Amino acid sequence: MNTFKQRAARRIAAISILLALISAPLAWLISREIAEENMVSLAMEESRHILGDRDSFALPAEQQLPLRADEAALAITGGLFDIAEIYDADGRKLAEATTPAGEAVESLLPKHGRPNYRTPSYQSLKLPEHGWILRIFVPLEGRDTKRPAGFFEGVRIVPEWQKEELMRGALTMALIVAAASLLCGLTIYPFVVHLSAENSRRAEALLESHLSMMEALGRAVARRDSDTGAHNYRVAWIAACIGEALGLERAAMQALIVGSFLHDVGKIGIPDAILLKPGRLDAEEMTIMRTHVAQGEAIVAGIGWLDEAAAVVAGHHEKWDGKGYPRALSGENIPLAARIFAIADVFDALVSRRPYKEAMPFAAAIEIIRQDSGSHFDPTLAAIFLNIAETLHTRLQCCDEAGCRRLLDDRVRHHFFEQA
Repeated sequence: MNTFKQRAARRIAAISILLALISAPLAWLISREIAEENMVSLAMEESRHILGDRDSFALPAEQQLPLRADEAALAITGGLFDIAEIYDADGRKLAEATTPAGEAVESLLPKHGRPNYRTPSYQSLKLPEHGWILRIFVPLEGRDTKRPAGFFEGVRIVPEWQKEELMRGALTMALIVAAASLLCGLTIYPFVVHLSAENSRRAEALLESHLSMMEALGRAVARRDSDTGAHNYRVAWIAACIGEALGLERAAMQALIVGSFLHDVGKIGIPDAILLKPGRLDAEEMTIMRTHVAQGEAIVAGIGWLDEAAAVVAGHHEKWDGKGYPRALSGENIPLAARIFAIADVFDALVSRRPYKEAMPFAAAIEIIRQDSGSHFDPTLAAIFLNIAETLHTRLQCCDEAGCRRLLDDRVRHHFFEQA
């Protein structure tokens, strides 16, 4: 549980920090944009206050319009604007006034033709050695609502104090958003841990019930067969060890273990006279015995958590050279889990004592596996098994059914319950 809490804390902290890293710059940009637009709105209102309601802007130039324009331009500069330009309704410049700072930047501003816009707008520019420049375009209202009475264009060189104030405001907003993201992570942590732990407990309980059902099915088959349940534990454990040596991923290991344990589930449908016969089966009996594969497929079909296990149930009697049954698959057309299990099943059958035979010596069993590599068995998998076979055999020799169950239970716990 402590490991789970640590993992949850790390994930929530990572998400919170990520949100802070994303939201803080975004908040800074939005705050800066809002401050910039407020500044522009103030400048626009100021220009309208001074220039608005001047009917003379709609009059021809000979009726003293340039004089009034000059007065207006001079009135605007020196406050919010460093450059003020006034145009008539046809876009002809009537007046211009500049401050010394405005004169220094005027030649650096982008040029444009006669103004002919209908809505206010602005440009935000960065000029080397002059800093942040705001350029504002305002159509002037007159009696004719269909056409502007004139145009005002102003340039403001944003002073350092205003830039610093804007930056402080934007930075404050960014820090508030970042802190809110981190605080949110701290607040939801206990709830996430509780809900996740509860979900994990329920999932584990469900998995426990599934595995108990698997074990019950396997034991039911084993009690009808001539062997005890130890065979199922042994072959599932051997197959799991081969899968681990091969480096199978978690889901593949789970399917391999369940499929190996239930490989002979179809034998439930085989008559006792054939299933328990101590000697060799004749041809007719063997035909009936081989139907346990199809019956096993039918038993596990439609059970969601057994879907992947069906590969072993259906293919554990196939052979690498295509001479197996029931589908005579060959090579890599045989599912990997079934190819792994085939080695585990044959090896355990060879070295285990059965009512109708004695256990074969380890060396003799290994020689059979080696000889059948490339015919019965996938040669790559056989080579992997041969490297670990002696270790596996040594561990199994000192295990009764309870010991074999403990071995498999350890692998089940590792691959089903331990977190990746």
